[in-house]
Amino acid sequence: MTVTIKDIAKRAGVSYSTVSRALNNRPEVNEKTRREIQKLAEEMGYRPNAIARGLVTQKTGTLGLVIPDITNPFFPEVARGAEEEADRRGYNVFLCNTAWDLEKEQRYLEALVSKRVDGIILSSASEDSEYVARLARSGPPLILINRVLKQVNTNYVVIDNIRGAYMVVEHLLDLGHRRIAYIGGPEKLEPSRERFEGYRLALAARGVDIDPLLVRYGKFKKEDGYRNACVLLEDPALRPTAIFAANDILALGVIQAARDLGLQVPEQLSVVGFDDIPFVSYGEIRLTTVAQPKYAMGEMAAKILLDEIQNASKQQKKHVVLQPELVIRNSSGPPLQ
Repeated sequence: MTVTIKDIAKRAGVSYSTVSRALNNRPEVNEKTRREIQKLAEEMGYRPNAIARGLVTQKTGTLGLVIPDITNPFFPEVARGAEEEADRRGYNVFLCNTAWDLEKEQRYLEALVSKRVDGIILSSASEDSEYVARLARSGPPLILINRVLKQVNTNYVVIDNIRGAYMVVEHLLDLGHRRIAYIGGPEKLEPSRERFEGYRLALAARGVDIDPLLVRYGKFKKEDGYRNACVLLEDPALRPTAIFAANDILALGVIQAARDLGLQVPEQLSVVGFDDIPFVSYGEIRLTTVAQPKYAMGEMAAKILLDEIQNASKQQKKHVVLQPELVIRNSSGPPLQ
């Protein structure tokens, strides 16, 4: 049975308001009474009602974190950064995984608002959400991570995707590759578009024309990397000497397809990813990739959001663009002559 303030008051023989003041360390209660009531509350197993307290303080001490794919190791690292910063500041985090489902994303956002979270960190599955735009105007404080949304005026922390992709293609060109394919995620999503733009700009800077047949899109899933790589690699006349995959999960699918077709990486095909998720640096994979500061992205997003929550006055929206780093490992090398 849940112990209430009234139960403590009855046992202590004092008023309800005296117990409330003692438990909240209010100065109206003398030190001896406060210690006795707090000790009694602990003995009785009393736990504060966060909902009731939130109605009084207009704060619940909670944040919502909404991500599109918990199975992608990129997002748990972002979540860890956000959760640890929130914990340092005395906040709890509700984690919601939308599985790239826009309807599910909206349901989660509505649930978080109804639970009166103090703020929301969102990596949206959408590129243009009217609901998120309304939420940014009239809901709790909001910050976007990993991608920005059209017509949504709010804080964000993102990576310089164009710069990261440019570095990948520049590296492959320096190795001597000219037939470089691009396998992206959904074409409508900003990270996929921006990484293609970096790919395009790097090729253009060296006077290399894009072959439209070498550009493929799908979901940010291993099976889509595998499927698109098979299309590119099965026809020797079409086959590229290098593939830039827009994330590491896609790159793992590309490497699997190459192996199943009897191609050696990097001797017969160079493969480069994006994200630097934990296990791509181990074992046989040793993937060349672009490292994103994943933990820092989550940590910084939580810090900006909590600063806004704890500073009631409206402040200028913060737009942070983190810098990528090219990590060269064993999956890229010069093309066969």
